Amino acid sequence: MKAFRPLIILFKLAHESMQFAYQSIVANKLRTFLSLFGITIGIFAIISVFTMVDSLEKNVRDSLQALGKNVVYVQKWPWGGNQEYPWWKYFNRPEPTISDLDEIRRKSLLTESACFNVAFNKQVKWESNNIPETTIYGVSKDFDKIRSFEIENGRFFNLFEITSSRPIAVIGSEIAKELFQGANPIGKMIKIGGQKVSVIGVFAKEGKSAIGENSLDNMVLIPLNLARTMVDLRRSGPWIMVKAKENTNVADLKDELRGILRAHHKLKPLDDDDFALNQIDMLKSSLDSIFGSINFAGGFIAFFSIIVGGFGIANIMFVSVKERTSQIGVQKALGAKRYFILIQFLYEAVLLAVIGGAIGLILIFIGTQIVTHGLDFKVSLTISNVLRGLFISATIGVVSGFFPAWVASRLSPVEAINTKS
Repeated sequence: MKAFRPLIILFKLAHESMQFAYQSIVANKLRTFLSLFGITIGIFAIISVFTMVDSLEKNVRDSLQALGKNVVYVQKWPWGGNQEYPWWKYFNRPEPTISDLDEIRRKSLLTESACFNVAFNKQVKWESNNIPETTIYGVSKDFDKIRSFEIENGRFFNLFEITSSRPIAVIGSEIAKELFQGANPIGKMIKIGGQKVSVIGVFAKEGKSAIGENSLDNMVLIPLNLARTMVDLRRSGPWIMVKAKENTNVADLKDELRGILRAHHKLKPLDDDDFALNQIDMLKSSLDSIFGSINFAGGFIAFFSIIVGGFGIANIMFVSVKERTSQIGVQKALGAKRYFILIQFLYEAVLLAVIGGAIGLILIFIGTQIVTHGLDFKVSLTISNVLRGLFISATIGVVSGFFPAWVASRLSPVEAINTKS
């Protein structure tokens, strides 16, 4: 029992200090409100920044992931351009061709799947409903092995359909919603630029893409050979997606593709590549730098928010000490130790800060729900940010409340009792 005595004393001290802090907070509602307001605004500013940055980063990375893991994009234009982008070097390059795709499939030993893609805009119409300038994707076989997606209704193309020019399509969830307005799209005939096409499937809703272009919600997919009848493939910015075999280094795949395409294009050893081999990792490295800068800016904002909130708590606590000087004198006259007075005021400061921080977090949560449902952009308040907010609040309480609490604990009992509040 003696071994637990220090813990029992500590618990009683904490309990009594918490009671004093609670009574002080309840008895001084205006002061409490001002303290809560300052810390609430501070935590709201800090955690809002971190929440938006984390959500934006997650949405961007999820969007990039949907483009395909371990995938190389054979295109005319290289990605990047953080510095000056020498577009004139790439302007006269040829567009990727079906012949390039066939050569890759025939000679590449590191390729698991390869797909030819083309995108263009056409009006899509069903009965009296129409959507102008809809993005139409023409894809070859293996698209479903490279690009991740889910089918909500109907099905995707089979091998025969994807290699033929049958007039069929799989449409995005937003296209289905706007065109059919609740009717079942499967089996219905839509017009793409005046050409009749049968709907065989609807993609599951993906939400808005953070990188702007890869969400299937507002797209219509058709077989590549059907796309040939609607548009000139060479003038529509085609590209080839090449997925590496499992456990294959993407850098090795790029080296192999470079050799295959240079030979196929009959380039001399000293000639520059007339194609670009792009990779998601190129964007990821840029993202790391961008979000690192954003997080630094967020931390800078957080620093000033902490200072503002801390000064607010400190000022209120000095007022509290002055108002309760005679009460402190009575407590010390009755035998209260310095550490009891110190902990009593520290508890009050921390309690105020944590309550204010919790209110700020509740406001942020409400805001995330409004943004998510109102703008169709997923924003979530993570557990890590909740804990971060509470930790920052408690830290502000301890730091800003320590000096007023220390001043209170050092008061002379006789002088304190005789002091008029």
